[in-house]
Amino acid sequence: MTLKSLFLLLSIICFSFLANAQKIIYSSPAKDDTRRMNFEIAGKINGNFLIYKNIRNKNLISVLDNDMQEIASINQEYVPDNDRMINVDFFVYQDFCYMVYQYQRKNVVYCMASKIDGMGNKIGDVIEMDTTHLNFTANNKIYTVISSEDKSKLSVFKINNRNKKVFVMTTLLFDERLSLLKKSIIPIPMDERNDNLGDYHLDNDGNLVFAKFHTNSNENISKAHLVIKNAMEDSLMFRELNIEKIWLDEVHLKVDNYNKRYFFTAYYLGEKRGNIEGLYFFIMNKNDKSTVVENTITFGEELRKEARGDASVRMAFNDYFIRDIITRKDGGFIIGSESYYTTSRFNSWNRWNYLYGSPFSNSLDNWYSSPYYRNSWWNNRSNSNQATRYHADNIAIMSFNSKGEPEWNTVIGKSQFDDESDDKVSYQLMNTGDQLHFLFNQMERRTMLLNDYGILPDGKLSRNPTLKNLERGYEYMPKYGKQVSSKQMIVPCLYRNYICFAKIDYN
Repeated sequence: MTLKSLFLLLSIICFSFLANAQKIIYSSPAKDDTRRMNFEIAGKINGNFLIYKNIRNKNLISVLDNDMQEIASINQEYVPDNDRMINVDFFVYQDFCYMVYQYQRKNVVYCMASKIDGMGNKIGDVIEMDTTHLNFTANNKIYTVISSEDKSKLSVFKINNRNKKVFVMTTLLFDERLSLLKKSIIPIPMDERNDNLGDYHLDNDGNLVFAKFHTNSNENISKAHLVIKNAMEDSLMFRELNIEKIWLDEVHLKVDNYNKRYFFTAYYLGEKRGNIEGLYFFIMNKNDKSTVVENTITFGEELRKEARGDASVRMAFNDYFIRDIITRKDGGFIIGSESYYTTSRFNSWNRWNYLYGSPFSNSLDNWYSSPYYRNSWWNNRSNSNQATRYHADNIAIMSFNSKGEPEWNTVIGKSQFDDESDDKVSYQLMNTGDQLHFLFNQMERRTMLLNDYGILPDGKLSRNPTLKNLERGYEYMPKYGKQVSSKQMIVPCLYRNYICFAKIDYN
């Protein structure tokens, strides 16, 4: 065999290996799975994939096998058919999952939980977690339900904001068997008119962490606190942040359970309604409540030029919003942001003309508030009757060490838009351990393809081979996708006006 032939053979083998590194298998859409169907990707249990579907007051669990064939469709008959379903959340374990759902019957909102096995069947009795009496029909979910990273704790809480000067937070802490560990009712003084609460997280010890902040005329944040409710206490600890000389945009928190730290970050501005200048960090030691890091990082000229898209260098990050925060065992962290905005014949949407909250967040209810950020289809879709175009452009990824000092940054260039809905724009992140995968749609040769860009631990960016089995007619909605194992992701798709699901395997 000649050297040229050997090289050709090796190239074919390598290409075949790469082409098979990722593959896609589709489920078959059912006749009732129209594009307006509410659904939630529950996760993977005992090798099966569970999808919740809400169709004409029916609440179904669709069970798909490893080949994405439906092997069962179980009607959850214990969920009342004639009452108003408000929200559903899933918390997945190895052999079962909890379905925590909220519905309204007359003037009472119920928060209930059921235990479901890998075939979609209910195990044991339904558990009533809490109830709330209202004198109106809830427009948004009353309860926020979150779990700790190790899933040993689950918190259900609600906030009554009828009294604008004093909010009342009710928290219920459960263990992994849904046994109640602690119930607390805590008043929260809201000292000024534009005080807000947001971005709630639960650490592995059951401590609830969130932010309290003040906005000036619903614009930038001029005051902020990190708030901690210890698991077994009926009080709150407030830590005021030192932001006297800067203004913050939307705040984000992250619990670093491995290093026992709380992480707070936001874009900052040097003046009210000014341009985004960089990132603000505050990191607290969980045990002794000491400050580990509190500083700002100003974006350099080179990063701004790479990230700016069609904007000027000075305004490069004005349309960016933080989407992902990833903590590392060495104390470092990675922040992913995306450029997002809309255009319209009537007006354009940007970070200056919304009532506090990112484009990825739900609005607040007029009595009980439950702000959250999730890539969920349930009551969280942007649609407009106006001629609105949704844009999602470049992704900026920045890495920092344990002291908040920059290590590397990279920008994934993309330009996405869609009219009337943002279902098919934006991206989803998948962490396979060896690299971070950014999945998003991109038009290529008049065909919409699902792209996969990978970032290695040293920040090196590469475009992975086109995913295998990208069949024509399937339109992906990666922003609603969910990673269900270390090497698998489920992504919803539109096919001939029906919803189906694609499994992406990274072998």
